[in-house]
Amino acid sequence: MLTNISTVLRTCVQRNGTAAVASARTYADFTQQASFEIKKCDVHKLDESPATEVVMTREEGLKYYRTMQTIRRMELKADQLYKQKIIRGFCHLYDGQEACAVGIEAGINLSDHLITAYRAHGYTLTRGGTVREIMAELTGRKGGIAKGKGGSMHMYTKNFYGGNGIVGAQVPLGAGVALACKIQGNNQLCVSLYGDGAANQGQIFEAYNMAALWKLPAIFICENNKYGMGTSVERSSASTDYYKRGDYIPGLRVDGMDLLCVREATKFAADHCRAGKGPILMELQTYRYHGHSMSDPGVSYRTRDEIQEVRSKSDPISMLKDRMLSNNMASVDELKEIDVSVRKEIEDAAQFATTDPEPPLEELCSHIFHNEPPMDVRGVNIWAKLKSSS
Repeated sequence: MLTNISTVLRTCVQRNGTAAVASARTYADFTQQASFEIKKCDVHKLDESPATEVVMTREEGLKYYRTMQTIRRMELKADQLYKQKIIRGFCHLYDGQEACAVGIEAGINLSDHLITAYRAHGYTLTRGGTVREIMAELTGRKGGIAKGKGGSMHMYTKNFYGGNGIVGAQVPLGAGVALACKIQGNNQLCVSLYGDGAANQGQIFEAYNMAALWKLPAIFICENNKYGMGTSVERSSASTDYYKRGDYIPGLRVDGMDLLCVREATKFAADHCRAGKGPILMELQTYRYHGHSMSDPGVSYRTRDEIQEVRSKSDPISMLKDRMLSNNMASVDELKEIDVSVRKEIEDAAQFATTDPEPPLEELCSHIFHNEPPMDVRGVNIWAKLKSSS
């Protein structure tokens, strides 16, 4: 059947020029599935490791490509709006690390749980938020995902618990979510993410200990982007083998710039948790192109040449694009069409984020509690009263 369709379309090309070439290739000429060799993970206290020969379908590849491009373009637009002083306050961008968020999401279920630090825009998208909601939250507008009251660091969706501003504090919270999963017996797990800059926090090791004692379905993931603020991992950590930091907890060190490596490692870790074996630790070796935050130019502690070298050799989007093109899983024109579509989505979202109204003052204290009757909240003095509603 596919061959017949392809033949008809090719006949149309001969009659009508080249306009139908892409359509013809869509039906029959593209490779629908391909196998890839990926880098082997380093392991700690594990007898097995994730697969090194993996399969990706064309449909999966196109989905991954669109999502990573959306995160990249969204962050670049946020950079532009911040420099125009439309976005204010703290703003930590995720460009360069897209393979982490998209790969993790491809390895778990949306019914699973995830909590991260303040570099959270990408995860808000992969967990089900929209570009419009994220951009409007960045500009503090009513249509934002947290009604304009959370900003860059505090975004939430179903089964996604932020966006947390206190360094490392999300990890014990994630262990608590994993405890809830175990008590409820729902075969779900919780992914708790933190950066190399938070990896020396004592509360993280306390969370490791409780998770191991109670065999919680917890995946602890260190996104090692080589710098904690402006301090390199070599200057801040006596041991940079973050995947071994759990000691008695098994660990994996993964190429965090390769989406397929991240996906397979996450699947492996999820299977480990769901089998009742307790927590597992992952270190994703990745890289951020921007500075720590928008107040950090990012070139005082590393060179522009270093950043450019990573871009040219290890960019996660380019890596996926090259795989798809070299295996005939997509055409250059098709990927360009996705790029155009993504840019339009970002521009539309930015337009919404700059025109949507700010939340009214009377909503300032709303949503403090869930499913509670309205209550009075004291303002800056005892006479000022504000209403809070769920």
